[in-house]
Amino acid sequence: MRVLILGCGYVGLPLGAELVRQGHEVFGLRRSAEGEAEVKAAGIQSLAGDITKREDLARIPGPFDWVVNMVSSTKGGVEEYQQVYLQGTRNLIDWLALTPPKKFVYTSSTSVYGQTDGSSVKETSPVEPSSETSKVLVETEKVLMEAAQLRKLPAVILRVAGIYGPERGHLFQQYLKNEARIAGKGERIINMIHRDDLVGIIIAALKNGRSGEVYNVVDDEPVTQLHFFQWLAEALGKWPPPFATEEENAARKRGLTNKKVQNRRLKMELGYQFKYPTFRQGYTAEILRLERAGRLNIEPEPR
Repeated sequence: MRVLILGCGYVGLPLGAELVRQGHEVFGLRRSAEGEAEVKAAGIQSLAGDITKREDLARIPGPFDWVVNMVSSTKGGVEEYQQVYLQGTRNLIDWLALTPPKKFVYTSSTSVYGQTDGSSVKETSPVEPSSETSKVLVETEKVLMEAAQLRKLPAVILRVAGIYGPERGHLFQQYLKNEARIAGKGERIINMIHRDDLVGIIIAALKNGRSGEVYNVVDDEPVTQLHFFQWLAEALGKWPPPFATEEENAARKRGLTNKKVQNRRLKMELGYQFKYPTFRQGYTAEILRLERAGRLNIEPEPR
């Protein structure tokens, strides 16, 4: 297959490398030529362009059999979200109209689920987030679903949970630096997915995903923040982090969700088998990787 990856970064680069290994011809688009050497080293043909600019899309050497849009916002504000996700997706839909791919995969986020009561959510659960940026993601999904129905774009939406893996995992990194705090009573539920599993799931979606369908991309075990830190503490031989103060809790509470995201459709329809079914396997691999590299620096905490 001739494959285009839009957003060839933390996930897109290993995705492209794996597709090359499987014998596909892969093109990777970044906003600038920065990092071109590592893209080419992975066997990916490097492209520079911005999906918010139609003239940049016009220069891309299509057509493509598979297209993966995983471009991310760099600043994280509402205006940037509207430009990158919403307008960028509209540009892509128009650009692909003349030569539609066999499959178009878009990586959305589980943040579109606004539930705060710890309930289980699946793909048919309401998407009514309170966050303005998440509302933009919901609107982007609607635009893609309309294109799938009215313009026959073979779009598949992946709602991706918090990504962790080599050099990534916000709470884990904070914990290693003794900067982590347990919010509230630690009851908030965390939903995660290892980067390597996300790569495998995207490929499964390209091969087997149904057009116009949505899949939650999350591992088998949503976990409370308290349980997560207790496991890390035991694994690393450190004290668990302290609980946050009332002031810290008040500052963090706004816009936070609390839900258990289910992955049954992903496993049933795409037939994907996880490399890291839970955070335990994934973070054990990361801890061992850091240890082998001599980079597992555990600072003693004052108590």
